[in-house]
Amino acid sequence: LVTNPLDAISLGLALMLGLLGLPHILMRFFTVPNAQEARKSVAYATTFIGYFYCIIPVVGFMAAVLVGKELITKVDKGGNMAALLLGELLGGTPFMGFIAAVAFATILAVVAGLTLAAASALSHDIFMSVFRKGQASEAEQVKIARIAVVIFGVVAILLGILFKGQNVAFMVGLAFAIAASGNFPALFLSIVWKKYTTAGAVASILIGSVSATVLIILSPTVWVDVFKFKEAIFPLKNPAIVSMTLSFICGIVASYMFPDKEAEQKFEDEKLRTYLGVGAE
Repeated sequence: LVTNPLDAISLGLALMLGLLGLPHILMRFFTVPNAQEARKSVAYATTFIGYFYCIIPVVGFMAAVLVGKELITKVDKGGNMAALLLGELLGGTPFMGFIAAVAFATILAVVAGLTLAAASALSHDIFMSVFRKGQASEAEQVKIARIAVVIFGVVAILLGILFKGQNVAFMVGLAFAIAASGNFPALFLSIVWKKYTTAGAVASILIGSVSATVLIILSPTVWVDVFKFKEAIFPLKNPAIVSMTLSFICGIVASYMFPDKEAEQKFEDEKLRTYLGVGAE
């Protein structure tokens, strides 16, 4: 915060608002039988996520003070072993093993959730709805989903090798930046703004996602650390504050350019369902 306040604020926005747009969080709405259970599921998820966010600075500062930066970077250049080294210092090898097991289980759960979300989006939203115009059998969708899982898995492994040595926690922040820019503005505006339209949502999602991805590539994290150029084209390490603002602006402008009276008429009914749960039992 002291060395680069704008970057710190951008990262904070990405972590807070990007979480709301992550696919494996949004998928919780599709794994419950009714609206009442969906609200309960989100309440539990929000509680544990908030608890997790409270732990992050505590563990980080404890590792910095008790373990020390020198030892952390000596073991791993990216600083990814900080929590494990802190666990070993406080509770010995057994506690370090416990922390490692928790970390591995968490990573496995997140990767599985993201892979399923990506595969289902490709097979259902893109293949069936766009390419086949809703005329695809379940067997075809499952086949496309299986192929997508393999493709996404291979791409993820290759990217993991490419970004070896980078801090994992910071890389997660970049993923959050894309979610905060691509998904959050569309979700938020559709809930609170009556004049928001489909054209606005498409503009928000496309502009936010593309701009966040491009700015990440042009940032010091990729342009300098990975591609080894001397100076980054985009100065901030996390682009959320810029790309999310662009997403909001484009969504609002597109909604005014392409109004949708039918969507405005349905907004009031949807607002009752959103805030009170009326008609969504």
